[in-house]
Amino acid sequence: MTHTAKGTFVVSLQPMPFENADADAKLGRMTIDKQIFGDLAATTKGQMLSAMTNVKGSAAYVAIEQVSGTLAGKAGTFVLHHVGVMNRGASSLSVTVVPDSGTGELTGIEGEFSIQIVDGTHSYEFAYRLPAE
Repeated sequence: MTHTAKGTFVVSLQPMPFENADADAKLGRMTIDKQIFGDLAATTKGQMLSAMTNVKGSAAYVAIEQVSGTLAGKAGTFVLHHVGVMNRGASSLSVTVVPDSGTGELTGIEGEFSIQIVDGTHSYEFAYRLPAE
């Protein structure tokens, strides 16, 4: 059965060096630190790689972040995998749980994490499934 968790989060992104890149490359690397509130109460640690272009509104990023906290009263960790693309202003974003990355009471978790940003506030909807339900 699929459940839905909802809430808000605060994110901190800090630039890091992007090794082995040409000086003219528009490649970036950042750390990700989140505080997540609501049905999922957690913190995350991760890294993001990005590529900008000379065309306004075109870019891409990938990220991996480990989530540690409590979801519906169950404690554990899991890893989220992000793939985001902007094609001349049209954006797509996929954030999914890495298979078999769950630990503790979240072992076996599967799911999709959607992100909304409205007036500078970050919110989420997390559609997830746990085994034995």
